[in-house]
Amino acid sequence: MTDIQPADHNGYMQLALEQAKKSPPKPTNYRVGAVIVDTASNEILATGYTLELPGNTHAEQCCLLKLAEKHGVSEENLGDVLPTNLALYTTVEPCSKRLSGNLPCVERVKRLAGCIKTVHVGILEPETFVAENTGKKSLQDAGIQVVAVEGFEKDILEVATAGHIKS
Repeated sequence: MTDIQPADHNGYMQLALEQAKKSPPKPTNYRVGAVIVDTASNEILATGYTLELPGNTHAEQCCLLKLAEKHGVSEENLGDVLPTNLALYTTVEPCSKRLSGNLPCVERVKRLAGCIKTVHVGILEPETFVAENTGKKSLQDAGIQVVAVEGFEKDILEVATAGHIKS
């Protein structure tokens, strides 16, 4: 699916950013992209972006829903069928609260703490919609390493906030 070399964090973050660009610009959400990689085989298992699937979906949520469908299981049972050395690349820190009432992405990722070992983030979530996002700390408390992939901040913010009213 790609020629990104193993542990090429910049390459995978660039792919996540390309996913984010597919998300429709709206003033009420960030355009985020995500990629799930099996680090043992360097295989991309899923990609996703904000609003890719129906229901006010976030990028990480889309990845997980697509994996659940692929494996014929519910999202809650994904941990039973996924490899145990996964990395999640996401342009923006996974959300810790959903204003829509949907399960926060942090909680979705934490359910897979036995599979997802590392979350690579491009930027921490700006406090535009949810003040004091605790996603990074919550993931770390669950034993999931959170690693910043630096150098994409300007591009990620530009893509993430497209459609927002600039003050």
